[in-house]
Amino acid sequence: MNSITIKPALSLKGEITVPGDKSISHRSIMMGAIANGVTTVKGFLRGEDNMATMHAFRAMGVEISDDGETIAIHGQGLRGLKEPADVIDCGNSGTTIRLMTGLLAGQSFFSVLTGDQYLRKRPMKRVVDPLTRMGARILGRNQGSLAPLAIDGGGLNAIGYESPVSSAQVKSAIMFAGLYAAGETSVREPSLSRDHSERMFRLFGASLEIFNSGVTVTGGVELQAQEIIVPGDISSSAFFIVAALITPGSELLIRNVGVNPTRTGVIDILRSMGGSIELLDEREVSGEPVADLLVRSSRLKGISIAGSLVPRAIDEFPAICVAAACAEGTTTVREARELRVKETDRIAAMAANLRRLGVPVEECDDGMDITGVERLGGGEMESFGDHRIAMSLSVAALVSNGGITVQDIDCVATSFPTFFPLLEKVAVR
Repeated sequence: MNSITIKPALSLKGEITVPGDKSISHRSIMMGAIANGVTTVKGFLRGEDNMATMHAFRAMGVEISDDGETIAIHGQGLRGLKEPADVIDCGNSGTTIRLMTGLLAGQSFFSVLTGDQYLRKRPMKRVVDPLTRMGARILGRNQGSLAPLAIDGGGLNAIGYESPVSSAQVKSAIMFAGLYAAGETSVREPSLSRDHSERMFRLFGASLEIFNSGVTVTGGVELQAQEIIVPGDISSSAFFIVAALITPGSELLIRNVGVNPTRTGVIDILRSMGGSIELLDEREVSGEPVADLLVRSSRLKGISIAGSLVPRAIDEFPAICVAAACAEGTTTVREARELRVKETDRIAAMAANLRRLGVPVEECDDGMDITGVERLGGGEMESFGDHRIAMSLSVAALVSNGGITVQDIDCVATSFPTFFPLLEKVAVR
């Protein structure tokens, strides 16, 4: 189990580009595999999670080549995937297992999906239940609520589904299943989650209708290969945004970042806290809005975070917690119970680490109250095997008293393999 010690920094300076968006990279493989023709992808994130998706489709007969710059996916059409000869290992990737459960529910073959020790603890009932209503036959541990999941695919019926949670993974799993169901499948959420699937379905020629907090997909429509350029991941950018905001004297330019409105909750939250974040050269690439972000150090203040902001920033909360720990006053987070069922319980994990840094934190069932301090403490911190917690604690180290040692950092490779070298590149000491 590897660890790293990050020392305090005087400031952050320079210009960086973060790796490609993880969500879009996943979907580019999935859509390309079931489209007709060869889909090319540039900017693909070669993290462990995305590679798990790539390996899964190779196991189902899809030829995928990678020259280090461009991924080429030789699509098999809607009905061209082949039954895998072995169990498919999704690693640590919730996106892989949940979206593929929907896609495989529509195939005319048997498949089994599993993952690592952390993924096998994450809830799967949220996708299994609606897919079962569509006619899918899915078995798993604990009455289908935990992986491994065994899927006997085919014979799906269109449904209208009211999701109890705002989750892009749930929505996307149903959308993929809807491609194979006769008629129109619709899913509605309490509030709109990230819409990368809707944008990519439309790009590939799927028949869909977007309505208030929901989407309808018409089954049986063949998809056509596309050329995709993946923008930088705003979730990866969030660590550097927070680092530049909390480290005095910083000015950092982050180029080519995806600024999809369903993902920019972190920018809205940090701006509300007083953060200086400018969007420059806004443009559209492969159906997704993109911009360069100019971030300057700022005096932050505590705010209240709840409601529709939460799903728009759900993956960025570990980084937001670090910003709150450095802000004046108290930041309250509510209606964020979803954080308890991520790679780990992120509410409990961040609360435990921040307390060890001397930050007053009060937990509640669906959130936490964080009271900022003038200077964070230091010492050894635990990532709990969660990549976003490991990176957030590394950012906290920049303004800590003497530095922070983060335990179990191998998990960072799931989403941001170049994180630590990039952090060292811009840190001025």
